[in-house]
Amino acid sequence: MLDLLIPLLLTAVFGALIGSLCRLTRWPGRERSLLFPVVGLIAGITAFFIHLVLNRVTGAPVWWLPVLVILQVWLWLGPLGPRRRPKHRE
Repeated sequence: MLDLLIPLLLTAVFGALIGSLCRLTRWPGRERSLLFPVVGLIAGITAFFIHLVLNRVTGAPVWWLPVLVILQVWLWLGPLGPRRRPKHRE
């Protein structure tokens, strides 16, 4: 159990860290500041399970895990991220 729990927690924390770093580099959407670490946390957890499946199926190397986390955070906060709503003036 611990052999899965510790890497899962580490990738979740790494994802939250990458999400926070994206917020500090002033990516669009900083008016919702909690969004960045939460998306990073979820991306880290998802990347862990993707890497687990890839490792079982193809024998993926360990260094793919941080690359997957960074790629998912970039995708979810960038091109596939939340859309900015235009502010309506009345």
